[in-house]
Amino acid sequence: MKRISIGSLCSLIVIFYSCSETIQEPRGPTPFTLDIPAGFPEQNIQEDNPITQEGVELGRKLFYDSIISNDGLKACATCHIQANSFSSNPSVIPHINLGWSHNFLWNGAVTGHVEDAMRFEVEDFFNTDLSKLNNHTEYPSLFEKVFGTTTITTKEIAYALAQFERTMISGNSKFDKVQRGEDEFTNAEEKGMQMFFTEKADCFHCHATVFFTDNLLHNNALDASPEPGLFEVTGDTLDYGKFKSPTLRNIEYTSPYMHDGRFKTLEEVVDFYSDGLKHSTTVDPLMTYLYQGGNHLTAEEKTELVAFLKTLSDPSYLTNPQFSNPNNTSN
Repeated sequence: MKRISIGSLCSLIVIFYSCSETIQEPRGPTPFTLDIPAGFPEQNIQEDNPITQEGVELGRKLFYDSIISNDGLKACATCHIQANSFSSNPSVIPHINLGWSHNFLWNGAVTGHVEDAMRFEVEDFFNTDLSKLNNHTEYPSLFEKVFGTTTITTKEIAYALAQFERTMISGNSKFDKVQRGEDEFTNAEEKGMQMFFTEKADCFHCHATVFFTDNLLHNNALDASPEPGLFEVTGDTLDYGKFKSPTLRNIEYTSPYMHDGRFKTLEEVVDFYSDGLKHSTTVDPLMTYLYQGGNHLTAEEKTELVAFLKTLSDPSYLTNPQFSNPNNTSN
């Protein structure tokens, strides 16, 4: 009988444990921690769509890939351009801090979580051809890493996009820096802020909170005969002319303004609220200057208000590499 030396036995034991350490159960996707700015509340994350590093990267890849559109001609980023705070034309509401939203689209046709908004985009706007993704050389394995399935449906696409959208947070404007004690307003900006948050300019009713939107829909006295707006969704005549209050964060970069893009500059917007309000039967009661036609600001006050609005600009959001195109080549 051949004997095994103590040294050989130890070597075998080492080899056994070394091999056992390399044979591990596959790990799931890596949890992703959102970078929530000071003063922002936590996001209400859906339990069935926890944010992961792999999910965020997949969503980012899809956001910039035209494979998502049925004809292969458009990506999300075609209309949601980073240099314009992820907006482009009047029909496009900027994609910024959407993780906290619950009303989506100008007429509020989609409600719920950002996952619901992304599902609308995939199924109704893009009419995504799932066969292209399921037969793709790369996407099935990427979806398997995130969702544990190689069969890609609209739900998984929407959920991946939602994970990326939840990371698209802007909270580093001059306004934010002033709140953190890192900067100071100019005299004009300070006066503009005082008007904004008081009845003087009367902006704060619809553009309050740290997000500078109440996330609701209003008839803001644009027209004597308003367009349908929310009425298209509810069929309630009291909703005629109601459109979503957009965030004023990065408003400097998201012209033209209003749901139809009728105003090209912030100065034109301020002029409208100062002297251009129109009465109709469904104008929101919050438009307290309606029967005066506006709040009648002086030229100096208008300049000060615009100066404050520009303090809501966050240039870093426009260049953040975490939100840029990761696709070096088209698929």
